[in-house]
Amino acid sequence: MQQQEIHRFLERYFNANGCEIVDRGLGYLTVQLTVELDKELMNRPFYWHYLEKTGGIPQPMQLTLITNQKKVPKQINGEVVHFGSPRLHQIFQSTKNLAGYIRLYESHDHHFKQTPLFPWLGLNVKISYKCDRKKDVFKSIGLQLINGYLVEDFHDKLKEISLTPKIPDYAFTLSPLVKPRSGLLRIEKYFRKELEKQDLSWANDAKSRWDKDLQLLEHFYEEVDDKGEGYENEKAALQEQYEPKIMISIINGGLFYLTKTAIS
Repeated sequence: MQQQEIHRFLERYFNANGCEIVDRGLGYLTVQLTVELDKELMNRPFYWHYLEKTGGIPQPMQLTLITNQKKVPKQINGEVVHFGSPRLHQIFQSTKNLAGYIRLYESHDHHFKQTPLFPWLGLNVKISYKCDRKKDVFKSIGLQLINGYLVEDFHDKLKEISLTPKIPDYAFTLSPLVKPRSGLLRIEKYFRKELEKQDLSWANDAKSRWDKDLQLLEHFYEEVDDKGEGYENEKAALQEQYEPKIMISIINGGLFYLTKTAIS
């Protein structure tokens, strides 16, 4: 995830949650948090507990996030955000908590003409490759629930479409032939097939490193008659550290009703 993408994601996140962006520039933005997002992000439970007890006037904080230090004016002080930083991880989790599911409609320009909107199931997912090293890959998948057509980079395609939470005038939605639950299973099957095609040399390399450390452990305990709990714990720790795993988790998703030609 590039810094420019992170910047756009943050702008969409704060706009979607009703925060005013009070200042922005190349590589940074300052936002006035709402009460809800202050509680979500700023870790001030005692302040909010006190305020609720006393009936005081809430004063949510402002937050300045820097996405490109090279382009930010020197007078701007803020928190540097990059892929893997605790703050960005917190906001990803917040996105999952606050907007796990949405329903949006394409705001089409077919004025005074009855227009059908086709249902799409959209999912943003994280694929984690884990051994003694870790790599996260983010994917966005869309599945049309009429004909089963599946596309990648669905989120990027949606950014080019005007969307609204209210169905537009002179539009009607088509009932899905593929139910959302079945759609989830289709997407899961798609990911499994794609993962089976991938180069697994990283997993084999991890197993080789695991074997070497396991041999060292065995060598250390080879003259010990009763290896005991310590040996078993160290062996289990090596497995936890090195065992290759691929985990898929849903960040968020939703139903999107789009015109027939919106996604190609």
